[in-house]
Amino acid sequence: MSEKLERRPLFNEKGDSDVLKRRMIGGNTTNLNDFNNLKYGWTSEWYRHSMNNFWIPEEINLQNDVKEYRELSPDERTAYDKILSFLVFLDSIQTANLPSLGEFITANEVNLCLTIHAFQEAVHSQSYSYMLDTICSPEERNAILYQWRDDEHLLARNKYIGDQYNRFQRDPSPENLVRAAVANYVLEGVYFYSGFMFFYNLGRNGKMSGSVQEIRYINRDENTHLLLFRSIIKELQKERPELFTEELNGEYREMIREGVEQEIAWGSYVIGDRIPGLTEGMIRSYIRYLGNLRCTGLGFKPLYEGETREPESMKWISQYSNANMIKTDFFEAKPTAYSKSTAFVDDL
Repeated sequence: MSEKLERRPLFNEKGDSDVLKRRMIGGNTTNLNDFNNLKYGWTSEWYRHSMNNFWIPEEINLQNDVKEYRELSPDERTAYDKILSFLVFLDSIQTANLPSLGEFITANEVNLCLTIHAFQEAVHSQSYSYMLDTICSPEERNAILYQWRDDEHLLARNKYIGDQYNRFQRDPSPENLVRAAVANYVLEGVYFYSGFMFFYNLGRNGKMSGSVQEIRYINRDENTHLLLFRSIIKELQKERPELFTEELNGEYREMIREGVEQEIAWGSYVIGDRIPGLTEGMIRSYIRYLGNLRCTGLGFKPLYEGETREPESMKWISQYSNANMIKTDFFEAKPTAYSKSTAFVDDL
């Protein structure tokens, strides 16, 4: 196809106000934020839910983590540093990419959601920076932030998703927009999880409780982001079925597989069998389960036979990642009840 998407004009006096004419891409939007006339009804709940998820990273007490960070084993500390370096880069590129993608989305209610999504990614970057500023020296902080310049594994991971985003910027075709959306879905739904797993494992071993609390809040937001992009892709499946031919669906499915295999390799590299409570086999089975979950969420066949249920050995992750179940000491941190919203559970 040779179709090119046009950036939506910021002011469009001839835009359509008829909800029935609204489209995810290629529409004629006025950009008027009318909260009472929505084509995509799911955006209302998503928007209000995400607004109620508001939180401030600095409200979480990290003083115990300052001491405990120095007491981590060399392997635990190396994993902590590398995983934080990876997570802060991902959230930074997300903050930059979402407004760029939104320039071509012609449903104002969806763009409202993308705006909240980008804001939350900025908060996540702030959270990781707060963790590093509190726990590490300035020299250690800078070394962690820029590890991807010297670590080929980190660089390769960052490039895979970044290249998909850049591909759309260079050639804003409908197919490349879907590829960028699937890349986002992979990032939100696969790329973060061995990192989250590592922090939750520290938590169940009684270590770095403040860092674990920060990750729980971030994980709660990521579940909503995953739902947003799954919903965008499913709306495009209905509106633009020519973008989801058997061949293209095969490509999107392989993107998810690549994300899974990269996540497994990354888990082996930074965690492996060197961290008490985790093994390479546990990581592999859990990430494959997530990959199958992401595929079926888009109507694709599972990638891995026999990996369609959460592994018994990893059930503890669901408890740690469920922000609705967080309980904290009153003098140590804000309780999750600070939020007026319950969390979306990652069963997408």
